[in-house]
Amino acid sequence: MRNVAKFEVVSYKNFFDSFVDTFQIAKSEDEKIKSEMETLYKDLQLPKRATTGSAGYDFKSPVDFTLKPKETIKIPTGIRCKMNEDIVLMIYPRSSLGFKYRLTLNNTVGIIDSDYYNSDNEGHIFIKFTNLGEKVLEIKKGDGIAQGIFLPYYLTIDDNVSDKRNGGIGSTNQK
Repeated sequence: MRNVAKFEVVSYKNFFDSFVDTFQIAKSEDEKIKSEMETLYKDLQLPKRATTGSAGYDFKSPVDFTLKPKETIKIPTGIRCKMNEDIVLMIYPRSSLGFKYRLTLNNTVGIIDSDYYNSDNEGHIFIKFTNLGEKVLEIKKGDGIAQGIFLPYYLTIDDNVSDKRNGGIGSTNQK
């Protein structure tokens, strides 16, 4: 086995700001909100494999949520990943959630590039789901929601890219 990556937690500020932006929580000095956010942050779990034969690293939900049929949700995982330059992290929904609920990623497969780690948002991995099924999906904090698989990738012989990433999701197409 070749070790190619390391999962980490993003900074508390990044996690807090991401939750405020994603769930439109009013930024306030409310002690209850601060306490809840600190607990969510403290309870973040780094992705890990369930068995020695597992290819995927299980991403856990940092919050409880309910997703009705046809609804969409964006989850700030609180996780980032430092990986070798020639590796990509592919994110997929957990198989059981796809089978039972037709839960799908909005981008079908999440592609986390190695240089995303150094982006303006600290490489914070977000997962956006839509429930395409007919049943209500209920997820509890700590439930597995997605899996990440590391894969090598290759370049063309005439590849001469020299641009560097300067932002988060979607930033490589912005000029």
